[in-house]
Amino acid sequence: MASVVDDDECSPLLPSSDVGVIVETQQVHKSRWWSIRVMYLTMFLSSVGFSIVVTSIWPYLQKIDPSADTSFLGWVIASYSLGQMVASPLFGLWSNYRPRREPLVVSISILVAASCLYGYVHVPASHNKYYMLISRALVGFGSGNVAVVRSYVAGATSLSERTGAMANISAFQAVGFILGPAFQAVFTLIGEEGVTFSAIALQVNMYTAPSLMGAFLGIVNIILIFAIFREHRVDDHGRHVGSLNYEFEGTDPVRDGEEPVDLVAVISSNILFFIILFIFAIFETISTPLTMDMYAWTRTQAVFYNGIILAAIGVESVLVFITVKIVSKRTGERILLLGGLLTIWVGFFILLPWGNQYPSIQWRDIQNTTKHNSTFLVSSLSTSGNQTVEPVGCPATQAWCFYTPIIHLSQYITSDALIGLGYPVCSVMCYTLYSKVIGPKPQGVYMGWLTAAGSAARTVGPVFVSEIYTHLGPRWTFGIICGIITSSLMHLAAVYKRLIAFSVRYGKI
Repeated sequence: MASVVDDDECSPLLPSSDVGVIVETQQVHKSRWWSIRVMYLTMFLSSVGFSIVVTSIWPYLQKIDPSADTSFLGWVIASYSLGQMVASPLFGLWSNYRPRREPLVVSISILVAASCLYGYVHVPASHNKYYMLISRALVGFGSGNVAVVRSYVAGATSLSERTGAMANISAFQAVGFILGPAFQAVFTLIGEEGVTFSAIALQVNMYTAPSLMGAFLGIVNIILIFAIFREHRVDDHGRHVGSLNYEFEGTDPVRDGEEPVDLVAVISSNILFFIILFIFAIFETISTPLTMDMYAWTRTQAVFYNGIILAAIGVESVLVFITVKIVSKRTGERILLLGGLLTIWVGFFILLPWGNQYPSIQWRDIQNTTKHNSTFLVSSLSTSGNQTVEPVGCPATQAWCFYTPIIHLSQYITSDALIGLGYPVCSVMCYTLYSKVIGPKPQGVYMGWLTAAGSAARTVGPVFVSEIYTHLGPRWTFGIICGIITSSLMHLAAVYKRLIAFSVRYGKI
């Protein structure tokens, strides 16, 4: 019986276009795809580590340190991406020369420790906002393993498998974004006080419970990497090849092509990815402050409702990823990238304020309010007179609140739906095109660059939107974003013909 099983496991599973060449056995095929699935899970847990607190950062920041304003919120959210931007090229370079298990385990361990730190940022007597800033920066540094994950999947799949595998990675990332806000919405049931464990000075509440859960999931991820993950690398035809950090036994390595990578296509892909992540970072950052200003939601309401909305967008994104895998076989990646950018542009255009209805004004901490007529002041004060516990509404310190119409809830939800449709298409198409442009070259450093570009966008985006939104309001914010997307569409049109696979460019496929 054992010999029969062995014979079955050693039988060729995937035929090669070259007669007599065995691509891989059934046993190796299983090992390769189980390793890829562990990378899917790693991507999922990385996105959960970010999204599980994204809707609660602003109210938690206000609670632990009242001196923090929306400008500092931008820095807190950007710190995650800044840490990831620094770490991604380093982990990518590490993965090119050493077993990938090393950077994966180290990065996830950092993420676990940082998530635990986030649970204790309320303990110090002062400067709490800076402790939150440090914890989010370290979580981002630990999430720099995204470059390792994507470079491994790109190198472990053939050209025909890659679009589907990249779509699956993005789908798992989207599921992480779904469950993160959903978990946060559920944790609101614990309340702001929660349960305190005095022996270890830990307060488990609606703000800290999500980060502690992220730490637990990180530990599970480390265990799976040791138990299941193995190194594999194949060429564009699916034949196993050797690498600096892994040598497949029993297979003659196929020599990589010496042709250069198209640097124009590489740089253009990084620019487009930067813009896409920049726009989505703005969308993530602005959602909670925007809804609290426009609809006079409390901190708990903003966390709960935005958690539900982001979870719904995540479900939509998963459906988009499934569809993209099918549609891309007929249309190609470039046209889908173009369509995704156009959809995002429409989504932000819809967010532009219009009408003659204005937000409720929050008058806390205002001493002199002589810029507006007394009738308006009396009306506004009367609407906020019952808010004795937690002031709500658009802060009077933001001058635009007095002359900018509200963004209706229907506008906001419609925009969310369109952005939730366009962003996943753009994200997976960028990664897929980029990996195909690079071709058979080791992709650790290249993917580190791309991830760093995305992290830079997530660093700049929250700071940009916090400053512009605070001082100029949503009309200027979303108008500028529409202009940025228009410029990216023009850039894509200019480099459209160069975004082709390495093997296609040099006539190998």
